[in-house]
Amino acid sequence: MAVNEITTWACGVLQDTNGRDVSKVLGAAAGKEGKDIWVIDNYADLPDRVNVPVRKYCKISDEPIKEKFLYENHHPNIVVLMEDVYAKAYNILKGAPKGVTLVVNTNKDFDFVLDMMAANPDKGKIKKLAVVDASSIAPGVDRDLMDIEGAEGGSQIGKGIGACLAAVVAKVTGVVSLDNVMAVVANKEAAKKAVDSVKVKEL
Repeated sequence: MAVNEITTWACGVLQDTNGRDVSKVLGAAAGKEGKDIWVIDNYADLPDRVNVPVRKYCKISDEPIKEKFLYENHHPNIVVLMEDVYAKAYNILKGAPKGVTLVVNTNKDFDFVLDMMAANPDKGKIKKLAVVDASSIAPGVDRDLMDIEGAEGGSQIGKGIGACLAAVVAKVTGVVSLDNVMAVVANKEAAKKAVDSVKVKEL
């Protein structure tokens, strides 16, 4: 059974809501398609602390997911970075299979991201690299400014850069329908701008 494992790297507390929204939006979109889903934070990264890297997980499958109680994506085939710095600081592709798609929130180009990963032993696993400046598209909801709802956010999902990155994942991977992502995100304008401006490179 093929299970899509999506891992999002975010900055603790300051990006919790947006990081979590990537998983929640993709999961909600997959649910509309009748797929089985699994969405969770990484307990290994908790307790959550400001500026400490945290990971958010989503699994999507056409069939029932058997391993519901593995609280980590051990083989992510889609990796999302809320900041490009994670490409250099951590082995973001650990356990990933060959052919992984990497989506990065950055205002830099492909070569910048790949250069940051020069020492990564798993760099060769990347098949598709997508870069989008989500922070410029949805300003005011990035790590530098938390809204009055704080880290946990409100009832709506996908209000900031999480909406942008979830929409980009849908566009470049087809793991869920982009139409269904647009149906569940709160910030549809930002999601559409991200989809229109994303740059994709096949490696």
